[in-house]
Amino acid sequence: MKASRIAAAGAVAGVAVLTLSAPAFAHVSVQPEGEAAKGGYAVVHFKVPNERDNASTTKVEVAFPTDHPLASVMPQPVDGWDIKVTKSTLEKPLEMHGKKIDEAVTKVTWTADDDGIEPGFFQKFPVSVGTLPEQADELVFKALQTYSNKEVVRWIEVPQEGKDEPDYPAPVLALSEASADGHSHGASDDKADHAKSPENAAAETTAASDSGDSGGTDTTARVLGIVGIVVGAAGVAYGVLAGRRRTSA
Repeated sequence: MKASRIAAAGAVAGVAVLTLSAPAFAHVSVQPEGEAAKGGYAVVHFKVPNERDNASTTKVEVAFPTDHPLASVMPQPVDGWDIKVTKSTLEKPLEMHGKKIDEAVTKVTWTADDDGIEPGFFQKFPVSVGTLPEQADELVFKALQTYSNKEVVRWIEVPQEGKDEPDYPAPVLALSEASADGHSHGASDDKADHAKSPENAAAETTAASDSGDSGGTDTTARVLGIVGIVVGAAGVAYGVLAGRRRTSA
């Protein structure tokens, strides 16, 4: 009985470790500095983790929403990356500071000059945006992540309320309400100016292990999964061997 219980416990432990170690894949996301308030400006960061062990991320393309076009989109320079801003003509012109604007940024593309985002690291791409829509609670950005082995991951699935998160969710920026005094700038003007300044270019390639980001956990998860399988198999083998000894006795 003891041998059987030990074998069963070993098998359960192996399955549990394997289940818990299943990689919680990080995905491309967007977060503001401070708040992104309706009707104001904000500096947002597109955070791109590398989820591969044998390839680097060499290109990131972010499509900006066409249902709520943004009149001002200004990427901050990032060391080691070439930036291309694509504009398109608007069906319905926007009005900004008393002027009509008939085109807006619809895509920003970052292309690595060298190795890009290597395995185990992530990169932040800052962009100053505005004015944020007043009649929306969120903005959806669809992103394409290209690796050095030519693989393209499409982060374009729009999360639906009340449903499980999709496998490849699009980055979603939550918008907060404007402040009571009517000033809804989100990030401070100083931060916005900082984002526009070439001399303050930020190359924020940071080890995922230092930040707590899950982008570099793929390898660790696999190792833990293998350990779980080995533990489970050892438990089963011990139970079988003990059973044989009891039978032969």
